Amino acid sequence: MSGPAAETPSAIQICRIMRPDDANVAGNVHGGTILKMIEEAGAIISTRHCNSQNGERCVAALARVERTDFLSPMCIGEVAHVSAEITYTSKHSVEVQVHVMSENILTGTKKLTNKATLWYVPLSLKNVDKVLEVPPVVYSRQEQEEEGRKRYEAQKLARMETKWRNGDIVQPVLNPEPNTVSYSQSSLIHLVGPSDCTLHGFVHGGVTMKLMDEVAGIVAARHCKTNIVTASVDAINFHDKIRKGCVITISGRMTFTSNKSMEIEVLVDADPVVDNSQKRYRAASAFFTYVSLSQEGKSLPVPQLVPETEDEKKRFEEGKGRYLQMKAKRQGRPEPPA
Repeated sequence: MSGPAAETPSAIQICRIMRPDDANVAGNVHGGTILKMIEEAGAIISTRHCNSQNGERCVAALARVERTDFLSPMCIGEVAHVSAEITYTSKHSVEVQVHVMSENILTGTKKLTNKATLWYVPLSLKNVDKVLEVPPVVYSRQEQEEEGRKRYEAQKLARMETKWRNGDIVQPVLNPEPNTVSYSQSSLIHLVGPSDCTLHGFVHGGVTMKLMDEVAGIVAARHCKTNIVTASVDAINFHDKIRKGCVITISGRMTFTSNKSMEIEVLVDADPVVDNSQKRYRAASAFFTYVSLSQEGKSLPVPQLVPETEDEKKRFEEGKGRYLQMKAKRQGRPEPPA
């Protein structure tokens, strides 16, 4: 049983200067680099909180990342400030909200580049398949817990709705035509090693997200053949843990294009090659949105996607629905401060 409510830990901050290997050829920092830093901050503060009371020791594992928009590009030489705080706890999960600021250390100018909400679950160190209870927190105001509970129920429902996609796979096609789904679809195969994993043998969520963004970027670049940057990431769902020694296949395919944006579905499948008792399984999935930029950093038109099969046409219409829904939300709210 959980003990008395614990004081919410102070927000932690990770700071790091962005270097050339963090960015694309145009100097824009990869979205995956930012996502990896976001997850590192979230994992630290949630693991610290879940071990704040006497009881079985645990490590916090990433279960879901809510939709996150990249509000402003970050460049080589700037400093990323990633701050995280716990905003809600349920019986078995922790909500962490993260803000990312970029700092030009020559001028001192700072800009908000990203806001993200992550959900973690505590896994026992003795048995990483066992989910432990989370120590409760003290809320600064009465409404905070109820607001958090509503967010918890919403993400729980959304996670259930993604499970129907778990059997879907990306199939290669020979000699595809330009601007088709098959033409730009891409896959990356990666053997999970110790450097990808926690001390307890399963992959850091941030490592997976960085690889997902890399594949999505390849799909976007193949489609439009210009400089591309991550604009947003729809909710990332982690369906199952990935263990050390697995071979993972990260597959990406274009699902929808508007005049100036591209939606790419990314699927992560894990193959436990050293364990014959377990079959290949879907480990994570998400939708990434990319935009095309000129050499001056201005938005360029995107070649329109040509869906060919009935499944591709269905995914296109679903992507169009998500695009129009988010466009309506953006038009109905004030722009975030620069």
